Amino acid sequence: MTRNLADVTDSPLDDKSSSGKGRPTPKRRDATPRRGGPVTPPPATRREAAKRMRAEGAVRRRQVKAGTKAGDQRYLMARDAGPVRQLVRDLVDSRRHVGVLLLPAAVLPVAAQLTHSQRLLAMATTLWLATLVTAIFDFVLTGFVVRRRIRSDFPDEGKLGGHIAYGTVRTAQFRRFRLPPPRVRVGDSV
Repeated sequence: MTRNLADVTDSPLDDKSSSGKGRPTPKRRDATPRRGGPVTPPPATRREAAKRMRAEGAVRRRQVKAGTKAGDQRYLMARDAGPVRQLVRDLVDSRRHVGVLLLPAAVLPVAAQLTHSQRLLAMATTLWLATLVTAIFDFVLTGFVVRRRIRSDFPDEGKLGGHIAYGTVRTAQFRRFRLPPPRVRVGDSV
């Protein structure tokens, strides 16, 4: 069984038009995509590297702070993220709470102690205890409201304890200092 030389040379592997990619292989620097524009040269000293890291960190912190204040889900901390936590925040922020008075009421007995007046100390302590009992009642009421609403809006949500604690802690914070900031006003229906 002999083969002709013409059969061997006419194979499709020898066809110049189908072999190769038709262009030269690009250099690595040309093949890798550049993200964000020109590449900055590496730092010359450790001090310059630390300065750059601080500047980049400051920019990142400003972005996160602005995103958190805007309520952007991408910038929220893990404890604040998600639709369930958003509902808890809205439920808490739509009402006034006695828990915000706990800290100012706790200062009253300390200030009364400085006056050396037993009568003033007794009144301040009584006022503080009344605020504490009322705040505990408000915490329990908030827990019931949050639990009932989560069960109705998110029936598949398994653990409610963390959401109730989150709402309770938020009731004790001054409205102005709550993060993420309130989206609803007091009295709005949620």
